Amino acid sequence: MSIARESLRIHGLSCRFGAVTAVDEIDLDVPAGQMLAVIGRSGAGKSTLLRMINRLQEPSTGSIAYGPTDVTALRGRALRDWRRDCAMIFQQFNLIGRADVLTNVLIGRLNHRPWLPSLLGLFTEAERAMAVQALDRFGLLDIALQRADTLSGGQQQRVALCRALLQEPRMLLADEPIASLDPHNARLVMDALRQINREDGLTILANLHHLDTARAYCDRVVALDRGRIVFDDIPDRLTPDVIMAIYNITEQEFHAADTPVAEPMRQIQ
Repeated sequence: MSIARESLRIHGLSCRFGAVTAVDEIDLDVPAGQMLAVIGRSGAGKSTLLRMINRLQEPSTGSIAYGPTDVTALRGRALRDWRRDCAMIFQQFNLIGRADVLTNVLIGRLNHRPWLPSLLGLFTEAERAMAVQALDRFGLLDIALQRADTLSGGQQQRVALCRALLQEPRMLLADEPIASLDPHNARLVMDALRQINREDGLTILANLHHLDTARAYCDRVVALDRGRIVFDDIPDRLTPDVIMAIYNITEQEFHAADTPVAEPMRQIQ
């Protein structure tokens, strides 16, 4: 099924927690189908920005628009529909450990169904086929009946990604998706994200700590410092001087304190 994609437009977006300004008057336009990395020091406002886009965090001021939809004005069912359309994965995988992998993936269908079948966990054969297809796409079909709490971190994150895809989203937000993963599993997750972006045309905003990952996988890099955008350009222009301005350390010092993620395992055309 073809799902319409729209551009994301953010204007004057701020978020304050008491006297602390986490995000400060951000303006950002993201074309449909772009894969964008959000980088910056801890506490720069990266996670808060993504959570506001999904409306898990309410903005203090400003607006978020997706195509003709004023996201900041959504309430009730319309807001729940937006959270379905704007899927989100996190550093914490948020899987049901006792449930098998297939059931965890099927949870992504809950907001597409009437409340009673959803409550009872009654899924159609078509929905089960969607879940199987998603697992097969990312090499997880052989663990479909395995308990989620027996999986590695990389497997759990890819299961969470499959669950997000079953929402049939129009956009995907990834909040530190590889922060807790070793380099091998981080590559698998980032390869999966880029495959979804390239093959499905899904807009992806990913909050990343690894500069090499942002350069290797993303079309565009936005850097935050104290809640403000201080860099917005293609990855090749993320120069040593820019890195010093963002992190207040040299690129060599940054890499000495970081666990780099290698180049993508395969090229996605």
